[in-house]
Amino acid sequence: MAPSPFRLLVLGDSIAHGTGAARVEDTIGRRLAAELTADGFDVDLHVFAVPGAVSADLAAQVRRGLPLGPDLTLIVIGANDLARFVPAQQATAALGAAVTALRAAGSAVVVVPAPDMSMVPFVPPALRPLVRGACAVLQSGQTRVAEGAGADVAPVVADLAAAFVADPALFSADRFHPSSAGYARIAQVLAPHVLAAARARRDESAA
Repeated sequence: MAPSPFRLLVLGDSIAHGTGAARVEDTIGRRLAAELTADGFDVDLHVFAVPGAVSADLAAQVRRGLPLGPDLTLIVIGANDLARFVPAQQATAALGAAVTALRAAGSAVVVVPAPDMSMVPFVPPALRPLVRGACAVLQSGQTRVAEGAGADVAPVVADLAAAFVADPALFSADRFHPSSAGYARIAQVLAPHVLAAARARRDESAA
């Protein structure tokens, strides 16, 4: 009997969905699925991320994904919570509930915290320290809650912020979402964390 495919879910917001990418192949989900395939996984990718989603919207995405029996779930969330001034405690509680449900169902989970929104080109320089501080509060809460619920948190925020500041071509034409090049950079820094979680899940299933 052929082994079951490795089911990868991608949940979250427009970045998880791939808004701004020129081709679907350039999105985070497709790029990471390709990395897993190259590592020997037979990947069955499902992207339930919704542009504009806040952390409270993860519950509906989880309900859609759980019947598939996910092996690994990638969650990219937080930018819209920041943009809409959702209280950090409310956002992190919703993230924690999503991770708890996924872990209870047997899925490994990798969480990508909210981006540093101060890097977005149209944020006025005078406001960037304030924006950076608000982002740090949410990122810290996301990390604490996600790890407490059993997720791995990918510590990529600082690396990505520096890369996007240094190279405006990583932004798409709207100067907010990543371009295809931006998604390539995101996938590059996420790949080691996703591969490590996938290998651990595979080993756990084989034991």
